[in-house]
Amino acid sequence: MLKGATGACWLALVVGALGAANRAPEPPSGPLGVCRAVDGDTLRCGSERVRLLGIDAPELPGHCRRGRVCVPGAGYVSKANLANALRGPVVIQRVGVDRYRRTLALVSVGGVDLSCYQLRHRQAVYVARWDDGSRLAAICEATR
Repeated sequence: MLKGATGACWLALVVGALGAANRAPEPPSGPLGVCRAVDGDTLRCGSERVRLLGIDAPELPGHCRRGRVCVPGAGYVSKANLANALRGPVVIQRVGVDRYRRTLALVSVGGVDLSCYQLRHRQAVYVARWDDGSRLAAICEATR
């Protein structure tokens, strides 16, 4: 059995490691690379995949997995609409990481939030349970 300061340090390391294993991974930090639309609600910015907070967009053909009710609409139109908004410096406010290890974030270009942009153009639907802390609802009238 370890005693004194050595034992306390060892115990702190083990408890810290166990706690870290049970926590959700931290979202990546650092500057974004050039961003492109993957679909109507996901971006790739350099090596980082970014899922826009609070929205669900129509899937590209063949991407709606069996048993899931997907948003109706044209996936390529939604993707093109998002791509059209990516003209200028991209600003990201990271919120977390989803189960696919994508960064969840509010993303804006020229002061326009991209989730809200997709909603205003009717290329996505608002999903309140995906809006962590109602962050999107607080800034986007189209969520109401």
